[in-house]
Amino acid sequence: MLIPHPVRLAMIAIASAGLLLLSGCTTSLFPSVEHTSQPTGESVPAAVAPYYHQSLTWKNCGKSQQCATAIAPMDWRKPSKTTDISLALTRASATGTRLGSLFVNPGGPGASGYDLVHDDLDYAASKTLQKSYDVIGWDPRGVGRSTPVTCYDDKKLDGFIYGVAKNPVNSPAWVTEVTDQSKDFAASCLKNTGPALQFIDTQSTVHDLDMLRAVVGDTKLNYLGYSYGSDIGMYYADRFAKKVGHVVLDGSTDSTLSIFDINLTQSAGFENALKAYLADCSSTKGCPFPGSVDDSLAKISALYDRLTVTPIDAPDGRVLDQNLLDTAINSALYDKSSWHYLSDMFSEIRKGTTDTAFVLADSYNGRNANGSYKDNSLEAFIAIGCLDYPTVTDPAVIARENAQLIQAAPTLTRATVIGDVTCENWPFHNREAPAAVTGANAAPILILSSTGDPATPYQWGVALSKQLKSAHLVTRHGEGHTAYNRGIPCIDNTVDRYFVSGTVPKKDPDCRG
Repeated sequence: MLIPHPVRLAMIAIASAGLLLLSGCTTSLFPSVEHTSQPTGESVPAAVAPYYHQSLTWKNCGKSQQCATAIAPMDWRKPSKTTDISLALTRASATGTRLGSLFVNPGGPGASGYDLVHDDLDYAASKTLQKSYDVIGWDPRGVGRSTPVTCYDDKKLDGFIYGVAKNPVNSPAWVTEVTDQSKDFAASCLKNTGPALQFIDTQSTVHDLDMLRAVVGDTKLNYLGYSYGSDIGMYYADRFAKKVGHVVLDGSTDSTLSIFDINLTQSAGFENALKAYLADCSSTKGCPFPGSVDDSLAKISALYDRLTVTPIDAPDGRVLDQNLLDTAINSALYDKSSWHYLSDMFSEIRKGTTDTAFVLADSYNGRNANGSYKDNSLEAFIAIGCLDYPTVTDPAVIARENAQLIQAAPTLTRATVIGDVTCENWPFHNREAPAAVTGANAAPILILSSTGDPATPYQWGVALSKQLKSAHLVTRHGEGHTAYNRGIPCIDNTVDRYFVSGTVPKKDPDCRG
């Protein structure tokens, strides 16, 4: 999960378990075969019984997988069949002795679990887990093939994300410009999405997940959540503790944090990741920053300032300004294997070219080369975030928080006079303040956290492992976002043993890689 700095005309962030967003469903090459699920039939309140007792019809949808659609109430507090929403699922059946279903979520919020499992199953789960579980990916409410958040067409979304302000940053006219665009975006989201926009929140998704567990016939939830997917998992463990089976939360967050706390820690995390890149770069051939880390940070900071005043024109008519530079840098800092793109980008910028910068920014935003968008992940990200966290509107508090952001990440942060103007003008607002989760009486849960993770910093995983009563912390000493299924035997073996045999480590294995 990534919460961006609020200085762009639009909110511009999506974070998932991987850098590149995944492509859509392919056409089936297999004959049409249907399979109907057998729900658990468990006792639930009468108002939600039709949802928990529904049977799913699974149909072949390519790549030896089956897909289905479940129905959920728009508002779990007041279920009504007249306002139902749909949830899209895909599953890869267990290749060996089946232990149950394993639900997987890649994060975001707004990333497609359907696409992750359907198009990149080996990235979602190891061969060991594929052998033992039906691996299921689903698009949470508001996302992709489920009842989606819909705001702008591609052309308007392009302007919202990549548009450059007509007025000087922080001027009264700029504030008015940003505010007006945020209001227009919010109004379009409400008009095109309808009343479901009020219920695209994580707590509703948690209830959806419990229902999905029941309709596929599992009495306990087996779950693997990456990044923001850990939010879904930790709230599930807190709300449905007795239904926890095997749950792994990789790249965990801390449920007690405000949106500012998250932004502050992430800002420092990406600043530290940038320093790690520069330290590594200086010893490599062709590095655009051969000097000290401090000298290199100063040069990058100067580049931000220069692009604020004099953006670089790109061949397609867009421009590389300080905001797009920020997106490109952050996208490559998620994983050490992407650091070489930063070197390419900075070398190109010195020559006045922008190719790699736009490749990074476009992949981060899910934009295709022709200007279309792969999915609605940005719109879902905003809708979920605005509902999940209270919005600060006090100018004095905003000024103090912005000053703290600059102190935490002086290279990657620029002074601004506004806060989260998008959520401030959102039609619906948070109903619950952040609070600690405990998961009392839940079965053992594994928390994976990486010491060099810029998006979900290590201290968040430590904090969550102390909150959840049954949690076991698994530390990965290394750079990059998330830990599992990255070719680190210590991590992968620990997770696979847990899912297959229920074995939890007696102590933190302190993995490296």
